Amino acid sequence: MAAAASPDVPTCGDLPAAVSAFADAFVDFAVSGIFFPTSNPSPPPPTTTPTTFLPSPSRLVAIGDLHGDLPKSLSALRLAGLVPPSSGSAGSASASASASWAAGTTLAVQLGDILDRGGDELRLLYLLRRLALSAAERGGALLPILGNHEVMNVSGDFRFATPQGLQEFSAWAGWYRAGLAIKRRCADLEHQPRNPFLGVPRAFPGVKPEFWDGMRSRLAALRPDGPIARRFLADLPTVLVVGDSVFVHGGLLEANVEYGLERINAEVSEWIRGEGGDNARAPEFVRGRDAVVWLRRFSDGFDCDCKRLEGVLGMIPGAKRMVMGHTIQTEGITAVCGAQAVRVDVGLSRGCGNGLPEVLEINGGGAEVKVITTPPAEAWQYRKQEAEKAATALKEKKGEVKDGLALLVRESHVLKEVEAKA
Repeated sequence: MAAAASPDVPTCGDLPAAVSAFADAFVDFAVSGIFFPTSNPSPPPPTTTPTTFLPSPSRLVAIGDLHGDLPKSLSALRLAGLVPPSSGSAGSASASASASWAAGTTLAVQLGDILDRGGDELRLLYLLRRLALSAAERGGALLPILGNHEVMNVSGDFRFATPQGLQEFSAWAGWYRAGLAIKRRCADLEHQPRNPFLGVPRAFPGVKPEFWDGMRSRLAALRPDGPIARRFLADLPTVLVVGDSVFVHGGLLEANVEYGLERINAEVSEWIRGEGGDNARAPEFVRGRDAVVWLRRFSDGFDCDCKRLEGVLGMIPGAKRMVMGHTIQTEGITAVCGAQAVRVDVGLSRGCGNGLPEVLEINGGGAEVKVITTPPAEAWQYRKQEAEKAATALKEKKGEVKDGLALLVRESHVLKEVEAKA
């Protein structure tokens, strides 16, 4: 409950919405360098069920996993023609300069895994949301879907967070608290914001103390009903069908289609919004090896169960192909089973492969499917030398390379999912 305003402290009077909008814009710009429209600043956004089915657009684009790498993500967005070309060297354009949609009525799908493995996770979430708003103004659409790393983070599983990622969330927490303080000066504000840090642990046994603030900030932001989870993740679909293309991070099996794609989207959204409580467990169909965000049956290697894939697609009216992320394709975007399985995770992020940017383009209502790849003249900026890759792989095999929370956790400790006290 907000404390009563002191008579010596100015209150908002007739301007509560304007003050709230200022606080939100202040925090957004401080965190991301991007301004958002503030036409309806005061009420919280209405709860909406994520989109599941859309008709075929004239141009459809798919981009794979981004994993916290803003410069490489901007390279992929430019490669797809979704944002203006960079005026400088590759990756040099700022997020604010690239938040303007340049692709007209194109519909673009990003296959999830925005989070983890890099230090630009929040900046990427802000950029993609602002770019989606810009696309809608111009008759297009940008629709990210959820990946297993979004599900992991909402669940409090931070195994693949990096020190840079935790620092970004620590910085966000400082600005978010400043915004809360501004709003609490306004006794007349109709929707007083919830403090997301209440009940969040201050110490994390097994984790180096210098990372505790980042862990606490990340948990407050991303737990069910956390401000970042609710704003940027809760309205994203887990499965999206656009015309004859099915987009899913991991893959679909018969049981998923029988359960209902719209039902899956709705229940995951409800979980992220916190409707089951702050510590509610993720729905079953996004947990486990065969879950829709974890499955690799149709994306790993070229020995694919094509007959089973054909059967799953046959259960979805009009579906001709399944487009997936999740499993890195070291040679670039691949397709198997007569192009019924298309795999678009190229290991783009420098945190998991530093792969060459490529995007999938589908034109003519599904009649033409092609890969857009980085021009050879630019490819040298992104490719790792094969010798470097081989050396790193050997070190990883020997356990000499630590990744994610292995860098943060004390030796002989294993970090489990973190719970907040509601």
